[in-house]
Amino acid sequence: MLGELDSPPLPWPRTERILRTGKSYFVSDYDPTIEDSYTKICTIDGTPTRLDILDTAGQEEFGAMREQYMRTGEGFLLIYAINDRGSFTEISKFHTQILRVKDRDDFPMILVGNKADLDLQRQVPKEEALAFAQENRIPYMEASAKIRLNVDESFHEVVRAIRRFQELETPPAPTVHPTTKESSGCPCCIL
Repeated sequence: MLGELDSPPLPWPRTERILRTGKSYFVSDYDPTIEDSYTKICTIDGTPTRLDILDTAGQEEFGAMREQYMRTGEGFLLIYAINDRGSFTEISKFHTQILRVKDRDDFPMILVGNKADLDLQRQVPKEEALAFAQENRIPYMEASAKIRLNVDESFHEVVRAIRRFQELETPPAPTVHPTTKESSGCPCCIL
């Protein structure tokens, strides 16, 4: 990412380890009560990018720290498990909290339905997730850390969203209109 990426709840079994090491393995012994952070340098769309990833696992024990992380984050992955209705319900709270902390109506976020490999156990219909994403003007994708589906792509998409957001937020360079000041006889450039 351009700078830092702090992401609130990541119900992926240490997906960040996969990103960090580049190895394709799945951590089935996942302790969601442990906060973890990772840094990875990768190339996204031809640009070297540093990802600083914070996995709070969405646990309330980290609630006091969450707003601080949200203040400094440049983009967020809102990740829920497609086979866990409760995790999807929490996403709306995190989305609202991020916008409140950022004091914005819009901010770079991607909604990710994880555990796409468990489609037969799905509790959150894809249409419902798409409706939430459209209502909140954020992209949606489904992923699976277990079968390595869209793991890297979700991080790449949030980086692209951050870059688009930063382009819109960066004011255009001032236009220089040279004029001459005739009263003093010296040329002046007024910006």
